[in-house]
Amino acid sequence: MNSLLITATDTEAGKTVLTTALAAYWQKYRASHSFGILKPIQSGEGDRETYQKLFSLQQSPSEITPLYFQAPLAPPIAAAKENRNVDLGLVWQTLTKLQQNRDFVFVEALGGLGSPVTFELTVADLAAEWRLPTILVVPVKLGAISQAVANVALAKLTKVNLLGIVLNCSQPYSEADIEDLAPADLIQSLTNIRVFGCLPYFENPSDLEKLAASVSNLDLEHLWQRM
Repeated sequence: MNSLLITATDTEAGKTVLTTALAAYWQKYRASHSFGILKPIQSGEGDRETYQKLFSLQQSPSEITPLYFQAPLAPPIAAAKENRNVDLGLVWQTLTKLQQNRDFVFVEALGGLGSPVTFELTVADLAAEWRLPTILVVPVKLGAISQAVANVALAKLTKVNLLGIVLNCSQPYSEADIEDLAPADLIQSLTNIRVFGCLPYFENPSDLEKLAASVSNLDLEHLWQRM
C-alpha cells in the first residue's frame, strides 16, 4: 500500500487539513521516504495552490491536479460549463505515475464520499474501483454522528477499503464539546469502524510543526506499519 485517499462526509469537513497534516508528518518523521500529493479534480482555486505553497513537491500543477475547472461546482457540472468531460483516464495516469515515482502518495478527494465525480460515479465508486485505502474525515458538529453512520454505510455498500475515521474541529471546541457532538466510542459502536482520534482547531492551518504534531497524537501506528 503506497497510497491513501483522504475523503470526508462533505465539503469543508477538513480533508485539506488532514492531508496537509499527514504530509507534514511524513516530511518531518519519514524524510528518507519521498511523497507526492494528488488532488485528482479541483473546481475553483484552493487546495492545489495550498500544497504548492507549503511543500517542495517537485510536481507541476498538472501533476498535483490533472483536472482543473474554473467554477467551484461539482465536477460534472463545472466541466459541462466549459464544454469539457471529466477525463478519469488522465487522473488514473497521473496517479499511476506518482505511485511509481514516489514512496507514498496522499490523495485528497473532492467533496464528500458521496460527491459526484461524473454523472455516473461518486468519490466512493472511484475509491472502490481504484482500490484506494481510505480515511474518512468527520467534522465535529451537531449531526456528526448521523453523517458518520451514513457515509460508512455508503463506503460498505460500494466496498471501499475504509481504514478508519478522523474527527476534525473546524472551530475551537473543548473536550466536553467534542464528546457531546462527536463521541468516538458511539461512532465506533454504530459503524464498526475505528476512530483514529481528533484533530484540534488550527488558528494557522499552515503551521506545519503543529500539524505534524497533531498527527503524532492520532492512533495511526498500525497504519504507518502497513505503509
